[in-house]
Amino acid sequence: MPHLDAAFNYARWLTKNDADAEDVVQDACVRALRFFSSLRGDDARAWLLTIVRNTWYGRFSRRGDSAQPVVFDERTDNRSDDSPDPEARMIQQQAVDAVRRAIEELPRDFREVIVLRELEGLAYKDIAAVVGTPIGTVMSRLARGRERLLVTLGSAATMEGHRDVS
Repeated sequence: MPHLDAAFNYARWLTKNDADAEDVVQDACVRALRFFSSLRGDDARAWLLTIVRNTWYGRFSRRGDSAQPVVFDERTDNRSDDSPDPEARMIQQQAVDAVRRAIEELPRDFREVIVLRELEGLAYKDIAAVVGTPIGTVMSRLARGRERLLVTLGSAATMEGHRDVS
C-alpha cells in the first residue's frame, strides 16, 4: 500500500484520465494481492507498477490511446502554493500545463518511461523491469522522449514569445 500513489500516478499517465486510472489501480491491486507470493526481491514498487502496466495494456488499452482527453481539475491538484505572487503563480501554472501537455503528446512508449523516471524516480533497471524491455531500450526511449519534450517545449516557448510581441 505504500506505493499506491505511485501506482495511481503511473496509471493516470497511461490512461490519460482519473476514472480509468482508478479502475486500473483497483484491478492491479486485486492482482497484486492474488499473486503476492510472486514478489521476488525487495522492490515492491517496481513489481506493483509492472502489474499496473500489464493491467492497462491487457485490459484497457484496446480502446485506443486517445479514448478521452484529460481535463485538468484544479480542485484535485494537491500541490502546495508557497508563492504569494499571483503573477508568478500564473506563470508557473502555464509552465506546468505546457510540460503536462508535452508529456501527453509523447508516444506511449516514450511517455511511460519519462513518467517512471522523471516523475516516479525509478532507476533504469526498475523501469526496464516494469515495461519489460532491456535497459538499453529504456535508455534510448528516455533520450528520444527527452529530445521530443525539448523540441515541443521549445516550440511552445517560441510561440509564446511571438504572441507577447504582438
